[in-house]
Amino acid sequence: MVLHDFWTFFIWSTVAGLAVVGIYQLLLLILRARGVFVTRTKFGLTMIFDSEDEDDTPIRLLNVNGAFQSVSYIAPKLRFELCVHYHRLMAEIIQQTAPQGHIIVMGGGGFSLPKHLATHMSNAVIDAIEIDPKIVSLAREHFFLDEALAVASSELRIIEDDAWKVLQSADAGSIDVLVNEVFAGRKSLGPLGTVTGAQVVKEKLASGGVYLADVRCPLEGRGSALLHQVSSVFAQEFAHVAYVPEWPNTPKTPGNNLLIATDADIVLPEGAIVVK
Repeated sequence: MVLHDFWTFFIWSTVAGLAVVGIYQLLLLILRARGVFVTRTKFGLTMIFDSEDEDDTPIRLLNVNGAFQSVSYIAPKLRFELCVHYHRLMAEIIQQTAPQGHIIVMGGGGFSLPKHLATHMSNAVIDAIEIDPKIVSLAREHFFLDEALAVASSELRIIEDDAWKVLQSADAGSIDVLVNEVFAGRKSLGPLGTVTGAQVVKEKLASGGVYLADVRCPLEGRGSALLHQVSSVFAQEFAHVAYVPEWPNTPKTPGNNLLIATDADIVLPEGAIVVK
């Protein structure tokens, strides 16, 4: 009786498993038929597909495990321009504070910001760190990374490693601007949202250096505590801390809020909210 029950369970489990696999394969076929490139990377199912922005300009998007990680214009003349607002703000601050400096961008994805910096700045050094070699390959194949490297006016170095480990091993005072875009699903800060992380950032930045981070959360309601927590942590280490909300008029909408921390007196973007 026990043996019979085991084989019954085994057969039905196998059938159910095959059905799930069949549905999954069918879903992949449907997506690919619609022009969606589908693969698996270190952090899950990864999709690349083309769409249009609000101005009907063609764009290409990278989605990993259900979270959008990068967007790029497709037209040759626009490929190294920035699609999203908070990236433009980051670029403005970087060009203001370290036009020929050493910039580290933690998190690669489609390398939107590193590509822009490397092709719009002269004599800077940009290190872009991405832990997943397959994501780097996808950026080369689908997000014009090699094209940017070929025409760059600054040095762009692609580092395939863990960004937190690389930061910890960096020389003290060696970084002019540190950008945190490390994504793991929908959580983008990891150890850099802690007191220890803020202390490491402070140590590695040059005098007057700037830390920029994308903090994705709403301004009010569930999940909003993240931004206030991180702002408070960095306010313990830096003289000036501010953030620029993506959706100030709809505070319960999750947005890419730009956190800025520095000891220097810099010109803050319009709409910045000063924490300290």
